[in-house]
Amino acid sequence: MPHPEIGEKAPSFALPGHDGKTHTLEELLDGTRALVIFFYPKDETPGCTAEACSFRDIHAELAAAGARVVGVSSDPPDAHAAFREHHDLHYLLLSDEDGAVRRAYGVRPTLGLLPGRETFVIDADGVVRARFRSQLRTRAHAREAMSTVRMLVGEDGN
Repeated sequence: MPHPEIGEKAPSFALPGHDGKTHTLEELLDGTRALVIFFYPKDETPGCTAEACSFRDIHAELAAAGARVVGVSSDPPDAHAAFREHHDLHYLLLSDEDGAVRRAYGVRPTLGLLPGRETFVIDADGVVRARFRSQLRTRAHAREAMSTVRMLVGEDGN
């Protein structure tokens, strides 16, 4: 299955959220300047918790820039709800239990075993503007996303 490169349209999807509702790419893009989607391996693991909390810590700044944040893993919605509450996360968590959306976005497994960790920044038109992959640099995902969002909204000083 093809996956998006920078400058290409992001694949559409419909996934269940921690809130019991199904969410689509189109719905999440509506009214935003950018959508940050971060794929992560598993709720409540040390690296994933650090990554999720990094996005929590800059969530207000991203929202002020018109960006929406969404986390995606294969955990079920009820696990996401508990993870979200435990760490006071202020954004949507989606369940990709069969990994179809992860595959559509080309998120490769690490060492062939662990679900990959990759972040995408998608503009208001649904075009991928950045992607960042690092299994180990968990906190860098939020910084990279913020940098791209600032560029998209013209806050980089240029």
